[in-house]
Amino acid sequence: MKEFITLAISLVFLLTLPRTGPCFPGDAHKAIRESILAGAWYPKSPQGLRSQVERFLADAQLPQIPDQVLGLIAPHAGYRYSGQVAAYAYKSIKGMNIKRVILIGPSHRIPFRGISVNLVKGYRTPLGAVSVDQELARRIMELNPAIRWIRHAHRVEHSLEIQLPFLQIVLKDFKIVPVLIGIQDWNTCQMLANVLEQAIIDSAIEPGGTLLVASTDLSHYHPYRRAVSLDKIFIEHVGKMDPYGLYSALISGECEACGGGAAVSLLLYLRRQKARALILKYANSGDVTGEKERVVGYMASAFFRSSDKGPHQR
Repeated sequence: MKEFITLAISLVFLLTLPRTGPCFPGDAHKAIRESILAGAWYPKSPQGLRSQVERFLADAQLPQIPDQVLGLIAPHAGYRYSGQVAAYAYKSIKGMNIKRVILIGPSHRIPFRGISVNLVKGYRTPLGAVSVDQELARRIMELNPAIRWIRHAHRVEHSLEIQLPFLQIVLKDFKIVPVLIGIQDWNTCQMLANVLEQAIIDSAIEPGGTLLVASTDLSHYHPYRRAVSLDKIFIEHVGKMDPYGLYSALISGECEACGGGAAVSLLLYLRRQKARALILKYANSGDVTGEKERVVGYMASAFFRSSDKGPHQR
């Protein structure tokens, strides 16, 4: 199968990145990654950000979640466009005893092969700093030579940071492991799923204490009806817990997702945990802005362990 590469480069976005000094190997693990989205993709003030996220959460009406949530798929656009959809995913874990969140997303701006795990000390948003679980991050790197620390890829990437304010509001005491996928081919997705399974087994966190989040938007810049049709294929494969069918559909163009590899890796891992999918919400940017000529699709889903058979969808 041919590889699909996410290279959605935004010159305007890059020009607005804060200027920071170089991170040298000797002290880079002590650095805090400062926000690159505050004031643009979400509010800059702590009060404004908290108010917006809490409003999104209050407006999200969920079905009953049958069991402990093991994973989420959430979008990563600016909160104006995808924040309400993301709230459906994060409301499903509100108040749960989750101690560690492994964030998996695509590298939109820096192409590379394999996986990059960020080993900085933490990430800062207007709501405060979130610590990185450096011990688990290093363990993940040890398990496969294709996993490295590509610092610049994380510095300019938005798909993981955009998840943090939601996590900061719905959880109390947690750490993160930031993971980026470069070229999102099948072998890389399978390798990542294998490594995460082993690393989680090796860790001392109690069962249910680790959450995996795949960060992805769906189809990009199609007319409204075409976007809904493409996104329906993606959602069907997720609902059926079918990473093989999803990857094939992404390769063939039957559906689109800039973080498709993150979703495939998540499904590969969660199938082994006998998880089931619960589709919580779908919308696209046209539903928010009313502009339906060129829209971007968003989906929220939760995954839980269950002994029952068959997918759950809403």
